[in-house]
Amino acid sequence: MRSPMATRFVRRLFLGAGLAAGFGFAVAAPSTAPVASAEPPAVVTASGRSITPGKRRDEVVDVYDRVKASVVNIHSERTVNTPGDDPFSRTPVRPQQVNGMGTGIVLDPRGYILTNFHVIEDVSALRVRLHDGTGYPARVVGTDKEADLALVKIDPARPLPVMPPGTSTDLMVGEPVIAIGNAFGYEHTVTQGRVSFKGRDVSLNKDTGYKNLIQTSAPINPGNSGGPLLNVLGELVGVNVAIRAGAQNIGFALPIDYVVGRAANMMALRRGGVRHGLSVRSDVIRDATEGPVRRSVAVESVEAGSAAAAAGFKAGDVIDRVDDVPVLSAIDLERGLLDKPAGKLAVRVTRGGAAVEPLELALEPATKAISNPVDLAWRRLGVKLNPVGADAVARANPQLRGGLLVTEVVPGGVAGSAGIQRGDILVGLHTWETLRVDDVAFVLTHRDYATFLPLKFFLARDGKLRDGHLAGSP
Repeated sequence: MRSPMATRFVRRLFLGAGLAAGFGFAVAAPSTAPVASAEPPAVVTASGRSITPGKRRDEVVDVYDRVKASVVNIHSERTVNTPGDDPFSRTPVRPQQVNGMGTGIVLDPRGYILTNFHVIEDVSALRVRLHDGTGYPARVVGTDKEADLALVKIDPARPLPVMPPGTSTDLMVGEPVIAIGNAFGYEHTVTQGRVSFKGRDVSLNKDTGYKNLIQTSAPINPGNSGGPLLNVLGELVGVNVAIRAGAQNIGFALPIDYVVGRAANMMALRRGGVRHGLSVRSDVIRDATEGPVRRSVAVESVEAGSAAAAAGFKAGDVIDRVDDVPVLSAIDLERGLLDKPAGKLAVRVTRGGAAVEPLELALEPATKAISNPVDLAWRRLGVKLNPVGADAVARANPQLRGGLLVTEVVPGGVAGSAGIQRGDILVGLHTWETLRVDDVAFVLTHRDYATFLPLKFFLARDGKLRDGHLAGSP
C-alpha cells in the first residue's frame, strides 16, 4: 500500500521578493454581500456602441458591464507549519491557516477558469465566487509553473459566460487599458490606466523572472493576480501577474497571445492522453485601429498516421468549429475536445476560402508506450533506480521506510536537469513515498497526473533531505 507523505510535508507560503512580496495573498479579506445579477450571455464579445468620451457612461463602464460575469474571485487556504523547513521534520509544529486571494478568467462555460500558478501554489482549499455572489469549491486541474499559469475547475449550476481572447500584438504604448480583480479581497474592483511599456523583462528574485510583459499604470494590487487586462473595446489583452513593490502604478501582465498557447497546452494535458495529431497556429487580424480583432485557427501541420490525418485534415485548413464549440483560438480547439471520450467528433473547416464537408475526427487514446516500470522511469525521467531499505535513509530521517537509489542519470534529462545525481536516494514523488519502482510508475501514469505538475520530488543526499521540482512535463 502506498503511503501518502502529505501529512509530513511542510507547506510553504510563496512570497515573491523584490516585486510583489505576498502578491495574490492576504491574511484576511473583507466580507462582501452577494450581488444579484441577470443571467449572463454565453459568450462575451466586443461590439459596436455609441459611447461618448467624457460622459458618465464611458468605455470603462461599458466594458465592465459586458465582461464582469466572466471574471471570478478566488479565495484560498494554505496550511503553514512552523518552525522548521524540513518536509519530514519530527519537530512538533502547530499548523496555521493562511488565507489568500486571487482572480480568475472563465475560459469555458463548464467552469474551467484561468488564473496564475502562484495563486494556487500549495493551497489546501480553493473557493471561487462569481459576480452574482454564488460560491463554489474549486480544484486545480492543470498547472504551468514556468508561465505562472494554472487551470482550476468548478461545477457551476448553469453555464458561465466565456471571455474570449483579444490580442496583445498591436497594443500601443499609451493606449488606455482596464483591470478587473479581487484587489486586497475587494471583489470585482475595476481600475483604469495606460500601457506604459511593451516587452518588459522583470525579475522577482534570482530564481524567478518574467519575459516580455506588458507594463501598465492601471492600479494593480495583491489579489489582482490572474485577472484580466482589457482594452477599451472590451478585448482581453493580458493576464495581470505582478506589481513593483513600493512603486506607484507599476504593474505587469502576461501578453494574451502568449497565454493562449500555454492555456491550450494545459487543456490538452487535461484530456488524459487522448490526442488529435494537429499542430495549429493562431491568426489575428484587425481591419482598423478602432475595429474589433478577428481571430482564427489554422492547421500548420498534420502528424502522419494520426487521427487528424485519417480524418483528412490538410495544412492551411481553418478550423471553424469543433463539435458545438466555435473555434477562435487554440483554447477553443482544446476545450472543444475537453471531457470528450474517445470517439468521433465533427469538425468544420474552411479550405481555400470555401467550407468543406465536416471532417470526422476519431479521437484515440494515447498508447501506453511502456509497461515496465524500470523502463518507464528511464524513458520519462532519465534515471535508473534500485530499492534500498530504511537503514540507507535513517540518517536523513529515522521515520523513512526506504527509497530508490539512483544508479544512473541521463545528462540533460528531466531528472538530471532538476539536479538529481547518481547516489541520491529518491524517497518521494508528489505526495507519495517511493519504496519501489512501481511507486514511480504509479505517479507518472496517474489519471490526475497533469494536476501534479510541476512534479515535486524528495530525496536523501549525504544524510540530509532535499526537495525540488522536475521541470517540464516528464
